[in-house]
Amino acid sequence: MRIFLVRHPQPAVAAGICYGQTDLELAGDVAASAAGLRDLLPVDAAFYSSPLRRCRELANALHPLPVFDDRLKEINFGEWEMQAWDSIDRVAMDAWAAAPLDHAPPGGESVAALYERVAGFIRESRAAHADSFVFFTHAGVMKVCCGLLLELPEAEWIALHFDYGSVSLIEDGELVWHNRRND
Repeated sequence: MRIFLVRHPQPAVAAGICYGQTDLELAGDVAASAAGLRDLLPVDAAFYSSPLRRCRELANALHPLPVFDDRLKEINFGEWEMQAWDSIDRVAMDAWAAAPLDHAPPGGESVAALYERVAGFIRESRAAHADSFVFFTHAGVMKVCCGLLLELPEAEWIALHFDYGSVSLIEDGELVWHNRRND
């Protein structure tokens, strides 16, 4: 089984802002992002996308009928959404950073909750018995996918980085390529 993890292009938001599930527009031209990815994605794969605009627009540019699933949304940061990271209460931020799996921002979700919803999505996808999948999603979801599919320890998958507008390929439990695009 092959899973292509596509991170959305750069959103239109200032640097240093916590935005999680906030539905943001893209900063650049979606057609240019799509052109950099088109040749890397199999046309016969099952295409799934987060319904958030920054993923949805790219998925629509690359497939006529992607399936949108809320489980592919980024983590919900609750009251921290659209706040500058530097303005978030330091004690609350330190508590979250010390135990992200178990601690949730006020009104938001923990990384463990994100992990569970993505795990459910992957279980369902595997049951579909397709050979290839393309997931248009967010960095947090991509980290969880890698943790699950590559059986990585928590510290390793949490530390992964995914570039905007890039694709990474997991095939048969191996990370074949990471942060690729044709620019």
